[in-house]
Amino acid sequence: MTLPDPLRYPIGLHVFNPDAGPADINQWIADLAILPEQIEALIPTFNEDVLARRYRPGGWTLRQVIHHLPDSHLNAYTRFKLAITEKRPAIRPYDEQAWAETAEALHGDISLSVNLLRALHGRWVAFLNTLEPAAFDRLLYHPESKREFTVKELLSTYSWHGRHHLAHLRSGLQQGY
Repeated sequence: MTLPDPLRYPIGLHVFNPDAGPADINQWIADLAILPEQIEALIPTFNEDVLARRYRPGGWTLRQVIHHLPDSHLNAYTRFKLAITEKRPAIRPYDEQAWAETAEALHGDISLSVNLLRALHGRWVAFLNTLEPAAFDRLLYHPESKREFTVKELLSTYSWHGRHHLAHLRSGLQQGY
C-alpha cells in the first residue's frame, strides 16, 4: 500500500468508521467548534510573505487555504441543512479549485474569512447540537461521487477537513514553499 504524500495529507486520508457512535459525533462537533479559534491563534504569525507561501509545492497558498475553509464549510452547512430538511437531497457540487483562484481568494483580507468562519461554525455547531441521534443517519446524494452519504459521515468528513487544512497552515508556517 502506498502511503499518502505527508505534505498533501499531513494528518492522513479521511477514513470514516460507520460504527462511530455518540462520542465520535460529539468529538467531530467539538472539532468544528474549536477550528475558528485554532485559525485565529495563528493570525499573529501571518504577514504578506507568509500568506504567499504554499504549504507544499504546487499546493495553495496559505491565504487560499484560509479563504477555502469558509467557502467549503458554507457549502457543507447548506448540505447538512438540506439533509435534515429534505428527503435524500442531491447536493450541488462546486469547483473548489476555481473558487480558490478567484481574486479575493488570491489577494483578499484573511480577517474577512476568519470572521465568516467563526460565525458560520457558531451557527453550524448550534444546529448540530439540536439534532436527535437518528438525524445523523439521514441520507444525501452526492452526484460527483455517485453515492449516498449519511449526515454522520459528512460530519466526520468535515471534522477531518478542518483539521487537515489547519495542519496545512501550521506546516506552511514552519516550512513554506
